[in-house]
Amino acid sequence: MKAPRLPIALQQAVMRALRENLQRANHHLERNYPEPTLLYQQRGTAAGTAWLEKWEIRLNPVLLLENQQAFISEVVPHELAHLLTWKHFGRVPPHGKEWKWMMESVLGVPARRTHQFALASVRSQTFAYRCRCQQHHLTVRRHNRVLRGESEYRCVQCGTLLQPGEFPAT
Repeated sequence: MKAPRLPIALQQAVMRALRENLQRANHHLERNYPEPTLLYQQRGTAAGTAWLEKWEIRLNPVLLLENQQAFISEVVPHELAHLLTWKHFGRVPPHGKEWKWMMESVLGVPARRTHQFALASVRSQTFAYRCRCQQHHLTVRRHNRVLRGESEYRCVQCGTLLQPGEFPAT
């Protein structure tokens, strides 16, 4: 799937949000962290990623187009907080207490780990797996890892090993 062309006004709004959040953080932290590179190259179901060593934020252009305001108010600060946390605290858990503090106390944004965007437009083929309590959908990559015996996945709710197959109807 080819990435969509983003309207210039939308790119400017994203950059404005990045700069405002960075300015807020620099003021609060009494630092002068540089502006990270912003790329629209994220693919798949992730809204964005922070590349720490490259000081770079990658955003998913498809999800950005579909969720413009949420990206500006939540995703941009979320990814920036990863970069700032790394610079300020060093290597710490990605969504740990330091990141949560950066999100809530410094940037003033609720610290949510994942987005709730509709994913139909970016989801590739998935494979049905089941556990004791529900059905799961694994990506082609994860499914192939299971087939090759390289990985196994467990349900975070019930802890049982995921098995290929549909969840039985009740």
